[in-house]
Amino acid sequence: MRAFRRLLGRYHRLAATVVTALAATCAVVALRPETASVTVLVAARNLPGGVLAARDLTTAALRPETVPDGALRPGAPVAGKVMAGPARRGEPITDVRLLGPGLLAAHGPGTVATPVRVADSAAARLLSPGDVVNVLAASASWEGAVPARVVAEGVTVLADLGDRSDRDALVVLATTAEQAVRLASAQAGGHLSITIGPRAR
Repeated sequence: MRAFRRLLGRYHRLAATVVTALAATCAVVALRPETASVTVLVAARNLPGGVLAARDLTTAALRPETVPDGALRPGAPVAGKVMAGPARRGEPITDVRLLGPGLLAAHGPGTVATPVRVADSAAARLLSPGDVVNVLAASASWEGAVPARVVAEGVTVLADLGDRSDRDALVVLATTAEQAVRLASAQAGGHLSITIGPRAR
């Protein structure tokens, strides 16, 4: 019986040692700082969209699981690129936020970015990236009272780059190549205006 008690005591002491060691290990792991991080480009301030300058972006270290797909890394050639919409300070900048292949890929094969000038800059102020619009063309001379005609239907706004001091506003649309040709022809001989439909889903 005495030998059994000694064996039971040793077992209890061994179990207590193991539990203590596990607790210490867990505490060390919990207190250890997270050292793994990924450095990405983020907005240095609230950005309205449009052409980017180097000073518009800064770097931030994020935990790997929080880095969005397509996040731009330091050294990426972003100066002079066009950001399709506003970004908040500290927001990671991804490839789909910039006009280019990444942004167009979301709109399907054969999509091109088509800049057009909308005659009414006040109407262009109502636009945001993702809005779906119809583009209408009217004669510049108004001779003969020719009705406006639809030259592109159901196209998505990629960016609004208009200078609010100008009468015309520059808008970039996601179109097919055929729509781009029609828009260029209509723009050369008249004024373009837009109607806004439901946002693309």
